[in-house]
Amino acid sequence: MRAFQPEFAEMRFGCGLSPVIAPIASVEAMLAGIAAPDAMAQRFPIEPFSTFRERMVASDELRTTLRANRGKPEAKEAQKERNLLKKQARIDMTHWLGMSMLRRTYTETGFFERLVYFWGDHFTATGKAGVVKRATSPYIEDGIRPFVGGRFADLLISAVTHPVMLQFLDQDRSMGPGSERAQKRGKTAGLNENLAREVMELHTLGVDGPYTQDDVRQLAELFTGLSFQPKQGAKFRKDYVEPGAETVLGVTYDDAYSIKPVHAVLEDLSVHPATARHLSWKLAVHFVSDTPDPALIDHVTARYIETEGDLMQVYAALLEHPAAWSQEGANIKPPVEFVGSAMRALAVDPAVVTEMPEKRVRNVLLTPMAVMGQTWQKFSGPDGWPEEDDAWLTPQGLSGRVRWAMAGPEMLRPDLPDPRAFVDTALGSFAPEDVKFAAGAAESKSEAIGLVLMSPAFQRR
Repeated sequence: MRAFQPEFAEMRFGCGLSPVIAPIASVEAMLAGIAAPDAMAQRFPIEPFSTFRERMVASDELRTTLRANRGKPEAKEAQKERNLLKKQARIDMTHWLGMSMLRRTYTETGFFERLVYFWGDHFTATGKAGVVKRATSPYIEDGIRPFVGGRFADLLISAVTHPVMLQFLDQDRSMGPGSERAQKRGKTAGLNENLAREVMELHTLGVDGPYTQDDVRQLAELFTGLSFQPKQGAKFRKDYVEPGAETVLGVTYDDAYSIKPVHAVLEDLSVHPATARHLSWKLAVHFVSDTPDPALIDHVTARYIETEGDLMQVYAALLEHPAAWSQEGANIKPPVEFVGSAMRALAVDPAVVTEMPEKRVRNVLLTPMAVMGQTWQKFSGPDGWPEEDDAWLTPQGLSGRVRWAMAGPEMLRPDLPDPRAFVDTALGSFAPEDVKFAAGAAESKSEAIGLVLMSPAFQRR
């Protein structure tokens, strides 16, 4: 590996430089931060799905009351309460955006926060209707975050079988054509292949992976039975299961009316060589470059295969390769990372964000990022956000960045720092002389801060 550069490590693999938090000292410290106690989750809490589920139970109970009392005052009151539940979930979702950005602002383990974001995007999922539409942050909080430093198999199982994922990809409505339930209903269809296809195409083997349409269908049949009910929790519906054994990628899984074969197939997919290469490529693209050095991908893939998807070893392989530290072809920060790193450089007072009403959070953070091209947790599809620079370097996106860079910082920190000091805070030893000059020559503090934030040196990671 090239000589370790703490500032560069924070900019490429972390959340940026801060005036109040020293840059990470070593690769070993970066890795140790993944296994350390989760200080940011304690300081800036986000509701876990295990708690969020209570909202779903309450909503379901109110819907039952509404249906049983149509035309009566009880139904009107139940509808009113359901609407309030949805409104509060929307408000809380906006609050969790603020908590997520504060975690980026004050973390001492930026690599960990970036990995949580990476895997949350890799396993993109959002609820489709009712209060669960606001459950993405809770899903990531206990379905993704605790697993980013373990085996990929455990992360895969947690994400794929999570209630939010099941609803997002319509798995909760999938039924084996030959199942007991289908026979009772007189149905010959009902199998949904969405989850099976995305598990192979996006989550494991990759779009060019060695699978066929028959593998997808067999996996979909194997997944029948996976479901979730708010009051009971995770439930395996045996009467939805397609009878018979299923064969996926040449491996036959027993005709067991339980979740065991589901776990078994996900374990096997997690250690497949195609999965190793697909995930190694994605990590390299996210953290290093749109066009990563093939040698870097080969190195990370080899470690993945050798350790059977031990993610800590995979990250170590990424960080130890010289190509990971090349300053050529550095990626443009997506809007979430741009705003988060700006907040970190400004050392925004946590109280300013935690005490913001919903409307102001939308005006200061959510809407500007949407204008830049990234609407918080409103994904265009199951493949998550694009990594390519072209996706963010659009006329509208750049215009949105400029407007926020000039006005956003002052809304978050009215006492803006001295621009000449801010150059060093935000860019450290990587601050170009022309940016230093511009910061000192600007007509106002807000304009100077905006010029620093819009500089290519800050826009790239």
